[in-house]
Amino acid sequence: MTIEVTSESEMKQLGKKLGSFLVGGEILELVGDVGAGKTTLTKGIGEGMAVDDDVQSPSFTISRVYDARDGLQLAHYDFYRLHDPGIMAAELHETVNDAKVATVIEWAEIVAGVLPQDRLTVTIASPSESSRVVTFEAGGEKSKKLMEKLA
Repeated sequence: MTIEVTSESEMKQLGKKLGSFLVGGEILELVGDVGAGKTTLTKGIGEGMAVDDDVQSPSFTISRVYDARDGLQLAHYDFYRLHDPGIMAAELHETVNDAKVATVIEWAEIVAGVLPQDRLTVTIASPSESSRVVTFEAGGEKSKKLMEKLA
């Protein structure tokens, strides 16, 4: 499934819609160049999950966890600065197996071996300065159902 967005606010709205469907246990792998809109999408996901805190890029902290609606949590990882996952692999393994956590991962290549097959891969391409093409690819049944809700 592919969606074109033409502004930052549209990207955030897309994330908000996606976040409103999350019930815990979902893994979202965000793929895109620096500045493509991965964190903006995640900010919207946080809004859709009723996160009260300001969702920020975890580029320097590697991970951030936010409390959300219905006892859920949003875990946001950014592995851009890592060359070896080290202890983060163990933390991530625990997080992606928690049914009360929706996990968003930027630059997931470094931890691909830890991630389950059933994840929603969201690829953001930047054909121009203002537009983005967002492609969703389901890796299993749970992510497929999530993608169908989004459609």
